[in-house]
Amino acid sequence: MGTIVCKHCNDTIDHFEDEKVSVLYSQCGSCPEDVTEE
Repeated sequence: MGTIVCKHCNDTIDHFEDEKVSVLYSQCGSCPEDVTEE
């Protein structure tokens, strides 16, 4: 079981089936594109 998490607001976006447990970071639709990384 894997989880996709927003790299800006840390909201869970989606879950996916995988052989190992993992977390992938992406960007959700509600965060602006120009958010700078701290």
